[in-house]
Amino acid sequence: MTQGPLDLVRLAGEGNSVVLRVTGRARRGAREMDVLTGEFVVDTPFISGTLNTWLFPEDLTEWRECLDALDALDAGRAITWREATRGPALSIERDDAEERLRVTIRDGMTTLTTVTVTVPLADAWFDDAYDRLDQAWKTWAPTEDH
Repeated sequence: MTQGPLDLVRLAGEGNSVVLRVTGRARRGAREMDVLTGEFVVDTPFISGTLNTWLFPEDLTEWRECLDALDALDAGRAITWREATRGPALSIERDDAEERLRVTIRDGMTTLTTVTVTVPLADAWFDDAYDRLDQAWKTWAPTEDH
């Protein structure tokens, strides 16, 4: 199925945003694995930038596990996605005092850069995050038969 870009992760508000956009599908590696191409997009009045990345099926599965563990945010713990993988990691922490999320992207492999952006915590974000993940699986799920 051909589809335009899809925002898998979208945290935005008050002029700040962090997005992980799925942009397509590619074949990668010696075994020619089917992977998704994507980019982290950070935009604030102070800094803007993009960072390309690949997403494997296990990354989508791990993102679902992070979403399932969002009660950790209420308990004051951060959730971190792709911390032990070859690509950029995403961490989300809640700041209860201001009903905000601190979103950190850490690229320890390519640019050796870490960026933290604060966004308001929207009640609808959690349901929207699951909807975006389901859409990513339906639209972009890597296939075995090429």
